[in-house]
Amino acid sequence: MIPRRKLGRLGPDTSAMGLGCMAMSGVYGRLDRAESLATVQEAVDAGISLIDTGDFYGMGHNEMLLGEALRAVGRERVLLSVKFGAQRDPSGAWLGFDASPAAVKTALAYSLKRLGTDYVDIYRPARLDPRVPIEDTVGAISELVRAGWVRYIGLSEVSSETLRRAALVHPICDLQIEYSLLTRDIEASILPACRELGIGITAYGVLSRGLIGGDWHPETTMPGDWRQGAPRFSGDNLTHNLRLLAPLEELAARRAASVAQIAFAWVLSRGRDIVPLLGASRRVTLHDGLRALHLDLDADELRLLDAAFAVGAAAGGRYPAPQLDHLDSTRG
Repeated sequence: MIPRRKLGRLGPDTSAMGLGCMAMSGVYGRLDRAESLATVQEAVDAGISLIDTGDFYGMGHNEMLLGEALRAVGRERVLLSVKFGAQRDPSGAWLGFDASPAAVKTALAYSLKRLGTDYVDIYRPARLDPRVPIEDTVGAISELVRAGWVRYIGLSEVSSETLRRAALVHPICDLQIEYSLLTRDIEASILPACRELGIGITAYGVLSRGLIGGDWHPETTMPGDWRQGAPRFSGDNLTHNLRLLAPLEELAARRAASVAQIAFAWVLSRGRDIVPLLGASRRVTLHDGLRALHLDLDADELRLLDAAFAVGAAAGGRYPAPQLDHLDSTRG
């Protein structure tokens, strides 16, 4: 049995862990349609209800894949979270973000068609559009809620100030944001603001894109994988970050657990208002991650991890500098 958590004060009940589907659309250089579909099926059968996607994952590929999966597992068994707003050209290059009211409604229309559903449970802009007041974006989604095409409104990677402004327009279900042993920035102001406002957290990047529990080493080469040029995976930063993992690896060995399970157990321990997303495109990854739901870390183990992975301990930004410039959340 997968434990349940409530996603925000006014949000839905959901599984204590969600399934993130980005990796099913080749962002890490791998594509296996049959294995991806089997992973979604087994996740839902195991009790995972929250499934997260974005309309720009594979430029629509991810939504079409999930549409096929939903026909098999049953739409009513799934809490579907969709991000929108990222703009790309035919080559896949990033063009920025559009969260204007017209773009909000257009994007949802296309997502509903690709997903094969007549509503989305949680709809959220992938990033803050600096040209559009957050009140206008949330107001447009609120109209979609009243029309029955969206059930709840979420946000992603925004600051505490933006959260407060958005919540004045319509209740915000959750904030999707990176949170892990190597990325703890939200603890300063964003997490306290969410708790004050009754907004849940869906935490992505729990394994820091495979840096935690992966096969990376200073000589790793993975053609077609965007992480090759990411700051935390490059040069001296990578060497430093891999050394940081030693206490985590030692704890995992003592507990007869995987490093990934310890990392997820730590995030789960940070509060019942936090639901981590397990980014799995293969069943073996899914099965490993699910075991973290029944792994309780004691007070001494939590203190050890907090000391070993203090805020700011990781070297290098979590995204390349141009992408960090798009993150309102870096403003606190």
